[in-house]
Amino acid sequence: MIIKNGLVFGADCAFTARDVFIEHETIVEPYGLASDSEEFFDAEGDYVLPGFVDIHTHGAVNHDFCDADREGLETMLAWYGNQGVTSVVFATMAYPEPVIADAVRAAVPYLGKAGYGAVLRGVNMEGPFFSQNKRGAQNPDYLTYPDIGFFERISSLSQGYLRFVDLAPELPGAMDFIRGASNKCAVSLAHTEASYDIASAAFEAGATHVTHLFNGMPVFSHREPGVVGAAFDKAAFIEIISDGFHIHPAAVRAAFRMFGARRVCLISDSMRAAGMPDGEYEIGGQAVRVCDGKAVLAGETAAIAGSVVNLADMCRRAVRFGVPIEYAVQAAAPNPAIAAGLYHEVGSLDPGKRADIVIWDPELKMKAVFCAGKRIR
Repeated sequence: MIIKNGLVFGADCAFTARDVFIEHETIVEPYGLASDSEEFFDAEGDYVLPGFVDIHTHGAVNHDFCDADREGLETMLAWYGNQGVTSVVFATMAYPEPVIADAVRAAVPYLGKAGYGAVLRGVNMEGPFFSQNKRGAQNPDYLTYPDIGFFERISSLSQGYLRFVDLAPELPGAMDFIRGASNKCAVSLAHTEASYDIASAAFEAGATHVTHLFNGMPVFSHREPGVVGAAFDKAAFIEIISDGFHIHPAAVRAAFRMFGARRVCLISDSMRAAGMPDGEYEIGGQAVRVCDGKAVLAGETAAIAGSVVNLADMCRRAVRFGVPIEYAVQAAAPNPAIAAGLYHEVGSLDPGKRADIVIWDPELKMKAVFCAGKRIR
């Protein structure tokens, strides 16, 4: 199989006119001119992109990872793949340990397995180790202090597929937790009231990542730069939700300029209403109202409750907001793959990688999706 004549996104964060060669499920080195019988896809004038890698999504098409429902997992993975999101790391919410454990148990048979559309690449343990005052849509009834035993039990259940654990570093025991957990997965700062000094100490203890920058944390100030300032100095990666609701388009542009193209991870943070019409839904045991594409808790706080936008559309919106397409694609595929420890297999179109490929026309409309070299859309 050859994808011919496209503008191919490369490891240099730029597009080059060339062909992409696929054998079986893998991208391979060019091997000369194709024979007349060689199967090919003509991508002339189109963007040829690596499959998108969503490292922070809760659900879609009226299903949620924490439902612990295998039929729901299969439905979601098929939907993600159809959108061009070919690798997924599902995020939990703040729940009691048995609920999170059940979700992980249900996911284990799908971890790393092809054939469902997107590949489930792991788990992001978002909660319950968060600040009450910066909880956002996390259920306050389930928030607790960092517990390394809880973490290690979930990590063990995941069979090595726990990719991230999120916490507020100002909570009691957080620094010791970070030192222990960072040996097993990436530690991300989230839903926190931490000052610049506390956040800096957390990075020095082993944290490397920040969950949905600007959301669920103190504002960036010239006298107290907080988590944002500490992340600028010390984090390997930060996440951005570029739906236009969580942060202003100008803040999306500013984050890319501040952190550079190789430190930003676009995420969906999508919940079960993604791919569904406006209406009444649920997240983390709380009622959610979706109106005009914006999800908020139905209670008095009206906190934003995740997004209803898939990662491919997050990438498109970032471009519409003024982010160069090269930077947006870098933030939607290579960077999250690196952050999750997946770049040896996915996240680029280099030879030896799994042939997960998305083709967009010049207007950023979907033309085709290939998963492991097989066209699924």
